Amino acid sequence: MPYLKIQSNLPLTADQQKKFVADASALVATEIGKPEKYVMVALDPTLPMSFAGSPDPCAYLELKSIGLPEEKCEALSSALCNFINEKTGIATDRVYIEFTDAPRRKWGWNKGTF
Repeated sequence: MPYLKIQSNLPLTADQQKKFVADASALVATEIGKPEKYVMVALDPTLPMSFAGSPDPCAYLELKSIGLPEEKCEALSSALCNFINEKTGIATDRVYIEFTDAPRRKWGWNKGTF
């Protein structure tokens, strides 16, 4: 159910990417309180990106989940920004995050919906 997409202009080696998505998956599961077996993380590094007119390191994240309460978004923003900063050195003020609460009937899995 939870899906985290991370886009950045930082290059990462294949080994760094594997560790990064594994750590991000565990973080999302913990922060949202859902089993990690349902968490999906996608990483798209080394994209040409600009933030505030600058090509300095930046990131854009999308977090979608069924039942994502609005009141959790601020804590999730803090946790995800800190994660990005700790793992990549990207300043937290160069990270945007889009949160989406997905309706169960519009989230497909295993030949059906949730």
